[in-house]
Amino acid sequence: MTVPQPPEPIPGARLLFSLDPSVSHLNHGSFGAVPIGVQRAQQRLRDEMEANPLRFFTQGLVDRIAHTRRHLATFLGADPDGTALVGNATTGVAVVLQSLGLRPGDEVVTTDHGYGAVAFSVARECRRTGAVSRTLPVPLTASDEEVVEIIRAGLRPGRTKLLIVDQITSPTARLFPTAAIVGVAREHGVPVLVDGAHAPGMLPISVASIGADFWVGNLHKWAYAPRGTAALVVAEGWRERIQPLVVSWEQDSGFPTRVEWQATLDYTAWLAAPVGLFTLRTLGLDRVRAHNAALAAYGQRVVGDALGVAPADLLEPGGPAVAMRLVPLPPGAAPTIDAARELRARIAERLAAEVSVASWHGQGWLRLCGQVYNTPEEYDRLAARLPALLA
Repeated sequence: MTVPQPPEPIPGARLLFSLDPSVSHLNHGSFGAVPIGVQRAQQRLRDEMEANPLRFFTQGLVDRIAHTRRHLATFLGADPDGTALVGNATTGVAVVLQSLGLRPGDEVVTTDHGYGAVAFSVARECRRTGAVSRTLPVPLTASDEEVVEIIRAGLRPGRTKLLIVDQITSPTARLFPTAAIVGVAREHGVPVLVDGAHAPGMLPISVASIGADFWVGNLHKWAYAPRGTAALVVAEGWRERIQPLVVSWEQDSGFPTRVEWQATLDYTAWLAAPVGLFTLRTLGLDRVRAHNAALAAYGQRVVGDALGVAPADLLEPGGPAVAMRLVPLPPGAAPTIDAARELRARIAERLAAEVSVASWHGQGWLRLCGQVYNTPEEYDRLAARLPALLA
């Protein structure tokens, strides 16, 4: 099989970012990259805030946040009245967990593809309330139908108080059939929280069509917003139960304002986020998505070939639209989380390449992303040098 051809670059896209040109930034999915225009928009807002902090915080800021929320919710295909801006997806998960009113004997069900920080949050809430957590193993090669059946078999009506599933998984870049999973959970009377951390910007999504009770997603990854910009979307029947992690002056305003308002929080990231969406639309949403997915597929193949991975073993668990791809590492490379972190640091230091390395069920995986600032040559360089480093 031949290596897939890389996509044509989007003219001028690389110049929109202030990334260090001496480093190959192949891990957009972890912290994103903020376009220069968005950085400048946020800095202007910070200048406004510092010129007169009292006026900035007390004259119309709540309304400005609400206006921004409506803009971002529309992009997500979500109800603005049911959407709250939060710092990141993990924060949104914590808000939901502590609002559920879990009791001893209740359980929270997750899959083994979940994000580590979410697992920590679930464990803490279970310790605090006496509830228990249960993890459903889902094979990486499972079909969508098999995933749905695994979820169906794993639910316990009356006991399962929350199911948490990822829209796109972080360690395995798997795209889950979230709408179908929500449908099965609803048949069993089980609320669902969809962790859509990677979805905004990468995929064309409609949160409303997924139908989950709760949905969280970051806009500071693939939607070019400043870091610290995420959305928590809550179905109508749950909104009055949602409480902020910290109570502040807008507590009596109800959801979503009571969740958003945290007094002296720096809100400039949220207010500048629409500029990130403007940048995406200027480049062309469909064009960016197709480019990024194709470039990630190219990178997976050239690096996989360099490591001697058979094409059949280069999995595509996310499907062709996902701009993150997995490459299995040789046996013994990154068998643990600590080993994965150490290997990632070595690749960054010695190869001047930022990548994601994960350990999943004792197997090390390299996760490569594609973004408009990347070039095929960056993956080629990694492919040429990585085998010697691993040896």
